[in-house]
Amino acid sequence: MKQKDENGFGVATAPDEVRFERYLPGPVERIWSYLTEADKRRRWLAGGEMEPRAGGSAKLLFRHSEFTDEDPPEVYREMNEKGFLSEGRILAWDAPRFLAMTWPGDGADSQVEFELFPEGERVLLVVTHKRLADREEMINVSGGWHAHLTVLQAVLAGEKAPPFWSQIAALETAYAARFNEQ
Repeated sequence: MKQKDENGFGVATAPDEVRFERYLPGPVERIWSYLTEADKRRRWLAGGEMEPRAGGSAKLLFRHSEFTDEDPPEVYREMNEKGFLSEGRILAWDAPRFLAMTWPGDGADSQVEFELFPEGERVLLVVTHKRLADREEMINVSGGWHAHLTVLQAVLAGEKAPPFWSQIAALETAYAARFNEQ
């Protein structure tokens, strides 16, 4: 299956897996800190502490109001205002190159991997979300990762984060169409 999309969309690399690639301004230690340090990670994804070791806990506190002023859809309103705590487990921690963790879902946990590849002054970030339960979950996480990675790119560039919630609906529609073609 295809490994990369030239327009920044995630690519289904297996029936239960989606992969994203983003070039970010380095150095690699900077990008690692935005993946692993709660105060930096909350600016684009979720706060919460991680134990820096395989087997450690990974607590992600999602509070989107920390990086977007846009009103959320009703279905996400409570999560946006009060926050939502997701508790996973670190599967691999190889600073500053590779981080893998469980990602709690409605059924069985899925798995997220972050790989960092220094390329001159840039870093290639590869995010792979594996063991997704079904097509609907793949569409949902794909829209979410795409929007969150767009916020990360803006934060690292010192720019205002783009609207978040309005991206989600459009991205989920785009991913549904893309995954129907595959």
